[in-house]
Amino acid sequence: MSGQTPPRAPRRPTVLRHGTHARVDDWYWLRERDDPDVLAYLKAENEYTDAGFASTADLRARIFGEIKARVRETDVSAPVRRGDWEYYSRTIEGRDYAVHCRRPATGQPVPDPDALPGTPAGEQVVLDENVLAAAHEYFALRGLAIAPGQAVVAYSIDVDGGERATLRFREIGADTDLSDEVADVYYGLAWANDDRTLFYVRTDAAVRPHQVWRHVLSTPVGDDVLVLQEDDERFYLSIHRARSGSVIVVTAASKLTTEVHLLDANTPTEPPRCVAAREHGLEYHVEHHADPERGDRIFVVTNAGGVEGFRLMVAPAHSSARDEWQDVLPPRPDVRIADVDAFATHLVVSERAAGLEQLRVVPIVDGEVRLEDAHLIEMPEDVYSAWVGANAEFTSPALRYGYTSLVAPVSDVDYDVASRARSVVKVQPVEGYDAAGFETHRVWATAPDGTAVPISIVHRRGLPRDGSAPLLLYGYGAYEVSIDPTFSITRLSLLTRGVMFAIAHVRGGGELGRRWYEHGKLDRKRNTFTDFIACAEHLVAAGYTSADRLVARGGSAGGLLMGAVANLRPELFGAVVAEVPFVDCLTTMLDETLPLTITEWEEWGDPVHDEHVYEYIGGYAPYDNVRDQPYPPMLVTAGLNDPRVQFWEPAKWVARLRATVSAPHDLFLKTELGAGHHGPSGRYEAWEEEALVLAFALAQVGITD
Repeated sequence: MSGQTPPRAPRRPTVLRHGTHARVDDWYWLRERDDPDVLAYLKAENEYTDAGFASTADLRARIFGEIKARVRETDVSAPVRRGDWEYYSRTIEGRDYAVHCRRPATGQPVPDPDALPGTPAGEQVVLDENVLAAAHEYFALRGLAIAPGQAVVAYSIDVDGGERATLRFREIGADTDLSDEVADVYYGLAWANDDRTLFYVRTDAAVRPHQVWRHVLSTPVGDDVLVLQEDDERFYLSIHRARSGSVIVVTAASKLTTEVHLLDANTPTEPPRCVAAREHGLEYHVEHHADPERGDRIFVVTNAGGVEGFRLMVAPAHSSARDEWQDVLPPRPDVRIADVDAFATHLVVSERAAGLEQLRVVPIVDGEVRLEDAHLIEMPEDVYSAWVGANAEFTSPALRYGYTSLVAPVSDVDYDVASRARSVVKVQPVEGYDAAGFETHRVWATAPDGTAVPISIVHRRGLPRDGSAPLLLYGYGAYEVSIDPTFSITRLSLLTRGVMFAIAHVRGGGELGRRWYEHGKLDRKRNTFTDFIACAEHLVAAGYTSADRLVARGGSAGGLLMGAVANLRPELFGAVVAEVPFVDCLTTMLDETLPLTITEWEEWGDPVHDEHVYEYIGGYAPYDNVRDQPYPPMLVTAGLNDPRVQFWEPAKWVARLRATVSAPHDLFLKTELGAGHHGPSGRYEAWEEEALVLAFALAQVGITD
């Protein structure tokens, strides 16, 4: 690949911190979104990337065609029952977005995937995203909530990728919206039981969700009521309607502490009630359980008592103090309780053990929680991913869960918790795919401090381990987010060409529990980087690949990981893909006016007030540690409207690399000028974007067809 380097225009502000630390930032000016020079610079970089990728045009077209051929473009999702109706979505060949539909509940199989929306007997169109998107270059449905009486749908749309949306309402079956329209809302919609009152979330200037509001249908938006405001800039608010239908759950959360408030869904004008006042370091999450005989309860997943693996507790629903909580499932070594879902006759506890997800069913008999009769749902593979799926009905005797692995497409499964019988409702269709042609397994690398780090691998069956195979290694490692082994249709374009794929489950993620996360954050963040390097070294030493055929990929916080390992061990990788990378992390963590900065201090540290944190972040921040050394070819992406990783972070990083590195190497920056953190919104554009990334990776390892 080749191209012409775009123009450079360095400017030199110097900032003094903590008395002695001076930072010279030649590229600080790139953060000025409204400066015509900035937009011109980004466009020049895009033109440079287009020129550099011209030689891969045929390969990109082939990959895009392969993705389209494997995806069943006209399809329907597994229906989810809600009272008298079953809800599902349709996709149609040639259309980018989903059509949300419903039909009277019959318990029949998945609807005919080839039927046009609204044509089968009894089927109604709830919302057609394609119609809503028609007037916009970018479109994302940020919220969709059906009123309890199921006559009205509330929905919110984002038309620039900035993740602030407009809230609207529609009677189901109608083609036009009601007159109510609320601007500038965030994720989270929850109906009260009167079918007229909706709770929604708004953000402050830093895009921190800090308010819960109440709107009543057919009333002026100016009369909406502020229900709860969070003034502590470390905390953000989220809301959801409990499955029981009795309460709205409002959670105020920082990275270390939570506080939950409950709103009565039957009397929505009553003020919220706090479950337990916040205590620094105490995390708890609440699931409501309605029981007309024993009284309503709340089940609480918490680290109360300082336990690493969390515990499951129970209290009366009216509880307002932690001393009323009682153990249901005590903490256990090497098991992380992640969540609980409550149903009338059972609980489902989501856990992590040995790096894998597991679902524990706990019966409730005559109001008593029967822990002695609990069981784990058995899974068919040793390395997999499983999760609680869409379960709208509190009284359902069955659990809908999802299952996948690196070789198994996603399945929707209904599990009868009493008989333990399971029924596969739908398997993700993949045209021309035969799982028998691929194999997956897990290996372990050893980090410099002796920690064993898991790696999940998939490749074409029988591929030799003599170092000749290309391999794409993916990593993330932040926020206790687990990158679990899941199936990907787009990945098949790598696997069928003899490229291996692996996930490095590095510290900072949640794969091996809370300690795994804590040992990859704050002043232990470097473990994330050295874990990834150890995984790469292991894969080379074990003959899976060789350094010149090893491609590293990560996005957002995983893009920070890419920048760090490229600085530390550039010779270990044949190419690097860094998508919307958080690479100028010191500048961002120093700027309290930016979205997310103050809430992120508990994840990365506070360099504004702590000199040690300033020095620690400054010691690994990719932008601050670019050196004049040979770097591998790199593809870097950005989104102009990205509120999570500002576009200027990848732009500044690329500019500094260009200005610092004397050895020639391919370096490309591609900025989406009309999108945000998640890239293009339509599925066809998203496939084209993925084809570009895969073509870059393949070209760097010598595969051109």
